[in-house]
Amino acid sequence: MKSDVKNTDSISKCNQHLENCIRDFDWEVTSPEEMLSWASKEFGSRAVLATSFQRSGMVMFHMAHSKGIPLRIATIDTMRLHDETYSFIEHVEKRYSLKVERWHPKNSHIERMVGRFGEFLFFDSKEKQEHCCDVRKTKPKNSMLETVDCWISGLRWEQSEHRKQTAKKATLIGEYGTQRKLVKLNPLIDWSDQRLERYVRENEVPEHSLYAQGYPSFGCKVCATPIRPGEDKRAGRWRWFNSTETDSNDKECGLHYTI
Repeated sequence: MKSDVKNTDSISKCNQHLENCIRDFDWEVTSPEEMLSWASKEFGSRAVLATSFQRSGMVMFHMAHSKGIPLRIATIDTMRLHDETYSFIEHVEKRYSLKVERWHPKNSHIERMVGRFGEFLFFDSKEKQEHCCDVRKTKPKNSMLETVDCWISGLRWEQSEHRKQTAKKATLIGEYGTQRKLVKLNPLIDWSDQRLERYVRENEVPEHSLYAQGYPSFGCKVCATPIRPGEDKRAGRWRWFNSTETDSNDKECGLHYTI
């Protein structure tokens, strides 16, 4: 499939091809390995596995690597990640002899945001937190998606009620600012934490050190914290909003919202 489309007819044809792909596959009985292999064969270098190096991303990467499935591996580097995350990325690169693509926010965008609202604007309101996430996460993600036709994500239903209600195993999303569609795959969407942990253990998949420190998920330092026993999995995200009307299950940075 030719990806560098220049006119409406070409975009329409490519979109129709992707719609056929989504319609013709029985995704519910397709294994994660089969989905990764299909993405690689169908899209080549226009398929990317994007990960924050949580278990789900590492499991899919290990699956692809062990099966000889060539996939681009990318991460959104907000410039505010935990030190442990930067160390883990280097460990993964050495372990598997590869280079992880790092997509960064534009300096001009950060400077403008900080100049208007201050460095710690996310403490002020939910709207400013979402603005910070848009600048540091969503915009770099959109730049990454301009280079792909297939985005492979580690999104899972068990992560939150919001994701259980909205996420699908395979779907079409729109590229920001254009009429072009691309495939979004969530191969492990129905996997439980226990299944992930078992795969990691049995296959000796490298594991991020923040898990041992009580983090069920991680992103920017300050905005992602450990959780206490009995707390919701999303309680550690933007913890200062826990006493407000914000539902913990609805805490999202916008990265996985439909474009």
